[in-house]
Amino acid sequence: MELRNCPDKKEFELICIIVNFGLGSKAIKLAKKNGVSGGTVLLGKGTIKNRFLEFLELNDTSKEIVLLIADKTTAYQALTILNKELAFHKPNHGIAFTISVADLPGNRSYQCQDNKGKKSEGNTMYQAIFTIVDRGNAEDVIEAANKGGARGGTIINARGSGIHETHTLFSMAIEPEKELVVIISKKDQIDSIVASIREHIHIDAPGKGIIFILDVNKTYGLF
Repeated sequence: MELRNCPDKKEFELICIIVNFGLGSKAIKLAKKNGVSGGTVLLGKGTIKNRFLEFLELNDTSKEIVLLIADKTTAYQALTILNKELAFHKPNHGIAFTISVADLPGNRSYQCQDNKGKKSEGNTMYQAIFTIVDRGNAEDVIEAANKGGARGGTIINARGSGIHETHTLFSMAIEPEKELVVIISKKDQIDSIVASIREHIHIDAPGKGIIFILDVNKTYGLF
């Protein structure tokens, strides 16, 4: 089937919502009421750069990361409602952002999608830095990122896959458990943050980790 001739082309967005522990299910319910078919909740830990909270030892907080996929129109409409109900515009109420989905096989509504050559039309003032390191090194990534101008990040526990096929992935051992660090920042600060991570974590050395950057479209809760 020639997808380019299909009249019902759709663009899809990955919605990422980071909220305090216990609010993930509420976010999914709200999203479903507004046309998003379902989602996944991951547990993570947020870091807040705040001297008063550090003094009280409250700067590390449990977070839930909600991942949802919907066509662009539905995603943006749902996010408007979620922003109103979860008050992302208020400090420490959470953040939400979207990233364009390049491919979505296995989804019936995908059949007429053709994203080749398309560029994001959303807000690209922000970018997302994803850093994957061995368990126990995420805090060092956050510290290095803060030195480069980041205001904090979210840590998600993960695990490398493929240990029965090979012992390395991107030149790093994948058997140990991993940590994924997600940092959202303005585009003009990305270079200094990444440079700081590379300098202090030695991310370019074999086995130290990987780092990649994605454009962010819609954003809520970023100050």
